[in-house]
Amino acid sequence: MVSPVLVAPSILSGDFTRLGEELRIIESSGADWLHLDVMDGHFVPNLTFGPAIISQLRRKSKIPFDVHLMIENPQDWLKAYREAGADRLTIHIEACRHVQRQLMLIRELGAAPGVCLNPQTPLAGLEYLLADCDHVLIMTVNPGFGGQSLLESVLPKITLLRQMIDGMRLRTLIEVDGGVDSENSQRILAAGADVLVMGSAFFRDKNKQALVSFIHGMATPRKRGKRNAGRPEKPA
Repeated sequence: MVSPVLVAPSILSGDFTRLGEELRIIESSGADWLHLDVMDGHFVPNLTFGPAIISQLRRKSKIPFDVHLMIENPQDWLKAYREAGADRLTIHIEACRHVQRQLMLIRELGAAPGVCLNPQTPLAGLEYLLADCDHVLIMTVNPGFGGQSLLESVLPKITLLRQMIDGMRLRTLIEVDGGVDSENSQRILAAGADVLVMGSAFFRDKNKQALVSFIHGMATPRKRGKRNAGRPEKPA
């Protein structure tokens, strides 16, 4: 079967003085999700936006909100961001203890749970979390700032994760964030990605609808697991 490619523009690379208009542009492009990077100035060296801004954006859009929590102690904020309108919540495996417990809480709150790994973080230990993840976000830049170039050295990690997910017969999505553009997208997808977060490359493109269509057209046949994402198979 052909596995769809999903595109998630990152509002972090947009113009913060015209967020409403940027949101409409993203929706009209045919993008699948809106990616929102939440930074606290501690876990990463930058500050972005809190639940209040996400709540205001939520009232203006029905596109799924993919909220990436680049913050310390994310468990303290899960409920607030879910109530603000997050459809998907991603926590960093490096930022909290008892990761599985937080993934279960995210699902209990009604959002799709996911974990994120920084470029230097190995996959070791992730296997026991995958059944509780709807997605895994792999950073291909060091997080904290937009406009960085893709770290090609991370691509083999994506391939290993793809093999791990397929070997467990899961449908967990692999999301990739960092330096993604139209030139390297094919390599990232060939490595095993399902979802591409696009920041600077999306907003500087004059024909965003054509860009999204181009990325969607890269979908390739791939045998996928029979399980629903994050849920075990029912016994026969």
